[in-house]
Amino acid sequence: MNDSSYQAVKQDWGVDELVVRLRHLRVQSLETRHRRDKPPKLPSRKELQKILDGLGAVLFPNRLGLPDVNDEGIDYFVGHTLDTLLRELFKQIRRELQFIAVEEPYQQAVAITREFAGRLPEIRTLLDSDIQAAYEGDPAARSSDEVLVCYPGITAIIHHRLAHILHQLGAPLVARIISEIAHSATGIDIHPGAQIGESFFIDHGTGVVIGETAVLGRHVRLYQAVTLGAKRFQKDDNGILVKGNVRHPIVEDDVVIYAGATILGRITIGRGSTIGGNVWLTHSVSPGSNITQAHVRSELFQDGAGI
Repeated sequence: MNDSSYQAVKQDWGVDELVVRLRHLRVQSLETRHRRDKPPKLPSRKELQKILDGLGAVLFPNRLGLPDVNDEGIDYFVGHTLDTLLRELFKQIRRELQFIAVEEPYQQAVAITREFAGRLPEIRTLLDSDIQAAYEGDPAARSSDEVLVCYPGITAIIHHRLAHILHQLGAPLVARIISEIAHSATGIDIHPGAQIGESFFIDHGTGVVIGETAVLGRHVRLYQAVTLGAKRFQKDDNGILVKGNVRHPIVEDDVVIYAGATILGRITIGRGSTIGGNVWLTHSVSPGSNITQAHVRSELFQDGAGI
């Protein structure tokens, strides 16, 4: 095809008309959301992915950091990397605060980033307990190092521990993006608002969902496809969903929930309980409970008996 033929085909695509129509839809959308000016930039998922990779290396430099870093160079690596990462994280938090039009976004972003940095040792301590829980809870695990680098549940909880702090400090959008990065990578969906105690273990993991207002105690273990969700969504007088109300389960210490269990609503699973696979549960259970599916009953009925 020569140049003149190419230009004829290109004109047939109607690009100019599409540009006009798409501009009209953008303007219409901004007006619907009461934004007549150009909206500020959102935090970048791509940049946050880089920050997360770097924070993993800072927290576990011997396993997730540079392969050739030696003992003498670890502190330098951690310090240099952390300084760079926190500068970049500050930019993403500032974008969020500018987007929601808070007063003094620069100062608030500095404060959030500084407080987040100060809590990294706390996060490392929690993650050590999570890794140990996974190692002790899975007979297939040969070492805690294997757990750290291989287990999707650990990847998800690393992201969650970081995201939860940011959510608490006032950067919920940045936190939500971090949780969705983990969701995409592992199939485990943990809202950054969920409160999760130490020594948490998700085995296998795919399909696990933990809602925003869920509260999990210490030494909780979940298997794949467990849902800790809401039973219903409250609406206001105008039929609009009410945001932020508590609606997810409380799971107390030392609870095990097996694959496929669905636990809905603001109910409490008592300490030391075991919830069997594929159980559908919408009421609280007392400590030490053992909840399983009802046994399937197979009987032969004759002449309509039992109907």
